[in-house]
Amino acid sequence: MRPTRKLLCVTALAVAVTAGASTAASALGPAASQQVDGVITAAGSTCTWTGATVSADPPATATIDGGTVNSSLSCSGDASATLNNNPTLTFDDAAGTAASDLIDITVKQSIVTCSYTASGVGWTRDGSTRTYLNQAFTASKSSGSILCPESITAEPGSASLSFH
Repeated sequence: MRPTRKLLCVTALAVAVTAGASTAASALGPAASQQVDGVITAAGSTCTWTGATVSADPPATATIDGGTVNSSLSCSGDASATLNNNPTLTFDDAAGTAASDLIDITVKQSIVTCSYTASGVGWTRDGSTRTYLNQAFTASKSSGSILCPESITAEPGSASLSFH
């Protein structure tokens, strides 16, 4: 698999992490335990994490702890990723949407390391569940090898976040 495809997978994962806190807690059943799991599938690879800590239960403004994402983050194949920040999320509970402030991620495949940022990433709640799906977004290269694409676009629904 080409590095660009793996980078797309991991970059989308980072965005998923950021939007993860966008669940409507009060209107959708029992209160969440301030944790989020994530899955991103792109170009035939899947990246996942479980039990990342969130500072508050949605729909309150919430920050996802990047360290707790990184502690369980794994990707299929030979790609790895690190979330470099603690993204903050705001929610519109009535509309079933959320937005993240900034996602900063570093992706490594073999000997190639690339960093990307995305801001204002939107998420849409899946029905009345605590799962959110990403809206289309583009992450821009912030540093890395000349082999790194200048930007990567994630398709809608290629990432999900589930709060519990």
